[in-house]
Amino acid sequence: MSTTRTKPAVAAPAAPVGPTGVRAWLRDLAMGLRFAVGGGRQGWTRTILTAVGVGLGVALLLGAASVPDMLNKRDARSTARTPLAEMNGKQVEPGDTSVLSINVGTDFGDSEINGRMLRADGKRPVLPPGLGSLPGPGEMVVSPALRDLMNSSGGKLLKERFSQYRQAGTIGDAGLMHPKELYYYLGSDSLTKSDGAYRTQSFGYKEPAEPLDPLLVVLIVLICVVLLTPVVIFIGTAVRFGGERRDQRLAALRLVGADRRAVRRIAAGEALCGALLGLVAGAGFFLLARQLVGMVDIWKVSAFPSDMVPLPGLAALILVTVPVSAVVVTLVSLRAVTIEPLGVVRSSAPRKRRLWWRLLLPVVGLGILLGQDRISTQSTTADVHVYVIAVGATLALVGLATLLPWLVEAAVAKLRGGPVPWQLATRRLQLSSGTAARAVSGITVAVAGAVALQMLFASMHDDFNTVTDSDPRRAQLSVHSSQASGALAQRMIDDFRATKGVKSVMGSVSAYVVKPGKLPKGQESDGYRPTTELRVGTCETLRELARVKSCTNGDTFIVRSGDRESTAQVEMVARPGKPVDLNSESWFRYDGSKPRGKHSPWTLPKSTRTVQSRPDPVGDEYYGIFATPRAVDVDRMADASTNAMVQIDRSVPDAEEYVRNTAARMDPLVRVMTIRLMERDKQYASVQKGLQAGAVATMMLIAASMLVSMLEQLRERKRLLAALTAFGTRRTSMGWSVLWQTAIPVALGLALAVAGGLALGAVMCRMIAKQVTDWLVFLPLAGAGAVLVAVVTALSLPPLWRMMRPDGLRTE
Repeated sequence: MSTTRTKPAVAAPAAPVGPTGVRAWLRDLAMGLRFAVGGGRQGWTRTILTAVGVGLGVALLLGAASVPDMLNKRDARSTARTPLAEMNGKQVEPGDTSVLSINVGTDFGDSEINGRMLRADGKRPVLPPGLGSLPGPGEMVVSPALRDLMNSSGGKLLKERFSQYRQAGTIGDAGLMHPKELYYYLGSDSLTKSDGAYRTQSFGYKEPAEPLDPLLVVLIVLICVVLLTPVVIFIGTAVRFGGERRDQRLAALRLVGADRRAVRRIAAGEALCGALLGLVAGAGFFLLARQLVGMVDIWKVSAFPSDMVPLPGLAALILVTVPVSAVVVTLVSLRAVTIEPLGVVRSSAPRKRRLWWRLLLPVVGLGILLGQDRISTQSTTADVHVYVIAVGATLALVGLATLLPWLVEAAVAKLRGGPVPWQLATRRLQLSSGTAARAVSGITVAVAGAVALQMLFASMHDDFNTVTDSDPRRAQLSVHSSQASGALAQRMIDDFRATKGVKSVMGSVSAYVVKPGKLPKGQESDGYRPTTELRVGTCETLRELARVKSCTNGDTFIVRSGDRESTAQVEMVARPGKPVDLNSESWFRYDGSKPRGKHSPWTLPKSTRTVQSRPDPVGDEYYGIFATPRAVDVDRMADASTNAMVQIDRSVPDAEEYVRNTAARMDPLVRVMTIRLMERDKQYASVQKGLQAGAVATMMLIAASMLVSMLEQLRERKRLLAALTAFGTRRTSMGWSVLWQTAIPVALGLALAVAGGLALGAVMCRMIAKQVTDWLVFLPLAGAGAVLVAVVTALSLPPLWRMMRPDGLRTE
């Protein structure tokens, strides 16, 4: 009898248990969030480091998103305090609410102080923003920053300049462009329209915006890319903090039944928790920095805290992009890691990093920039493709960040031997070069962008920094008063000469004179008569303005210039033995109104000699009639002005301030201007100040990010460091190994940054049709990067010593 054995039936695979699809994503993300906040001290430490790192980047991004609104509010306050009649030229009759206004201002050190003199016509004068009432005669209202400066130990000379005015209050925030602005209002009872004042019945004129130079548009685009790209890169680095410990936890989850997709989603949930907490921390950092921004003055850039409000669209973009980026970066990073139930296998050893796609990013970015049309000063803002340039520059800089891990891996792969610290450092880099490269990728991008920016600045320097015709060796200060007075001119000479630090003074009075009487046919056109300038000064002064050889008080001269047309005009008016009229306004008014005043004839002596003009210290060349004080009564000269050129002794500290104080005692309306060899465009200077302030903020973020990254790496290797110490490794060796672990990637990163920055800078210079003027701009920037690394390493040593204690071997 035979028996038939049947095979046992094979059980069908069990149906998957649990949620799938979107529900599975939500479940695993929620589990990752729980691990991040409930994973014990290690989990909390990693989450806090991630939140701090992300928060620093978010705070800077929120600050950048606040700049447009800050500039708009600043312009609005500037508009609100500008007198309406002053800008549009409308004639305003005196009334109960009208006010006479004139711009006044002064300089103190390297600070420009602006102000306005006011005089009320009636009992209910209109008020500029920030004032509760107009300052009365002999009173002044100052901004808080100007008050503090005047009361400081370094502001004694400035306080002396306004000693004839009593401080009657301070200007409110509504009347200031920013909290550190130096601004003031003076009260007067003698201000008239003849002083150059304007009458107004309202404040709030919006001056037409001056179009931004297209070269500056290109520069601003590159600045935004350079300052913000390192921030984005660091946020991507921060969400990967604690990757090794995280992978070990995920391996334990695989052991209890989680599949590969689930553990990746759980890891994404942990990163998402850190990113969300980073958003909260970033908002807190931003609110704290917003309060500090009104207290500090970095390169004269400050703002009211209420002005620092991110644009809603940009703020929403940050709130969405940061968490999504955290999830995406985590999932992408886990593609190179195989997490199994019995451990973690990384793909770094079997497979090397690929180079082709890393090279593709910077090549495409530079290609986009090379494909742009040339931009010059003749171009318009519409010719600048802002977004295309931004994309090209971003790809070029991001490409450098992607190249750095490959470069570090290739450079350390074959390093062997050397001292113990060197071996510890190189072996660590060989095992995890990606972590070290990510830690310094931000400074690599920042230095590369800074090199390109400096090359761009240097190439367009001559377009925005003009060499004047001035000669600061002959005089350093120019003084001007709209009032004509021989006594004032003599007082300028006497008082300035008696001022501390003054070497010599040249003072003169000038006005336009006309040819009187009936004109021959053809000499008069459109109601105007031939005019020329009459300038009265001492022989010493006239020798500085014309090539006068012999001169005594009472002499007169006809001064010709090299211009044929102006010489012909002079010869029609200045005729020896013939009269001229000292009151040109008795014949015609330049504004088209009726002639004013009586004729004031004066005969030019027959002994008048003809000489050639000579440029003055400012570079201006005068022609017409020159006379010494005894030859003509300056009180008869209508609508004249008084001028002086002052030469100071540079070895005397604050010599310029003493001169300005002397001028203020003469008349608050006397203007003192510094004679400079180089004049800088205001828009260009404003962009440069913004770059400097932004660069400081970015470098502070990079330093903080490198320190946080360094602490995170040390925390990950706490047990290893304690074990090495227990086996007899010296502390100094461990310290030097940490330094080498940072220095090697940084050196490679700086070399890559220099090469990439020079390439990007050359392409950007080509775009604006400029030649590269300096190929060595990278030297100070590379040095600054090296110093930054040394500082961060020094700050990381105290935590290193603590982690090398024996209790680091203890585990939970």
